[in-house]
Amino acid sequence: MDNTRDKVSGIYFFKIDLFDIGIINNIQMKKQDLIFILCVVACFMPFFLSEDVFNFYVNYNKAHGMITSFIKFAFLATLGEVIGLRMKTGAYNQKGFGILPRAIVWGFLGLTIKLAFVIFATGTPIFLNYLGLDGATEVMKGAFSSEKLLVAFAISACMNLIYAPVMMTLHKITDIHIVDNGGTVGGLLKPIQFSNIFQKLDWGVQWNFVFKKTIPFFWIPAHTFTFLLPPDYQVLFAAALGIVLGVLLAVASLKSAK
Repeated sequence: MDNTRDKVSGIYFFKIDLFDIGIINNIQMKKQDLIFILCVVACFMPFFLSEDVFNFYVNYNKAHGMITSFIKFAFLATLGEVIGLRMKTGAYNQKGFGILPRAIVWGFLGLTIKLAFVIFATGTPIFLNYLGLDGATEVMKGAFSSEKLLVAFAISACMNLIYAPVMMTLHKITDIHIVDNGGTVGGLLKPIQFSNIFQKLDWGVQWNFVFKKTIPFFWIPAHTFTFLLPPDYQVLFAAALGIVLGVLLAVASLKSAK
């Protein structure tokens, strides 16, 4: 099965991976799912119903981008991991899963994600200018064009090929650390045994699924679109992708555990 999946591309092999680990397996809607969905909708609804709330968010995000990045990823990426757990086990939480420790880790990872966005969105166009693509920085400020698409793709590719593997591996290390210490905040604060955890990592899954499949076939295209959006919508779209990020990394974690 693995050799077959390696020879195909796009959504098809991605769906095979999900079936292979039981993620898509006659998931039935239950009362807990309805409550979960209603709670999520209630959290997001004010941003759609109230212009004042939306404008407050936009303005606060502009003034305090790092703070909002911590909050957004602590909530949204953890939400994605919770959804991933539900898809696999039928429950949104279980003993030792550690929702709060995961949220804390995601908050700090969100700070590095914001840092990466700023660095690569600024530095990649300058590098393209260096390579001879004159006006790459100015292109990103203008209307959509083939040149803007090229620069956005370059930004996304650089960010996801250079930064994303490091972040995803660090997340996996903290994920194992949380589980090994009972899913408690106190356990999270214990020293991380990096050398021992590195030996536990399923590098087959990390490479064949997380790196080789999700990065080129999902993250690079998704963030290319992100960098084509106006700045205010980039923030919202990137935050929404935090849910997908949590789901995908949770799926990878479940594949390793199988």
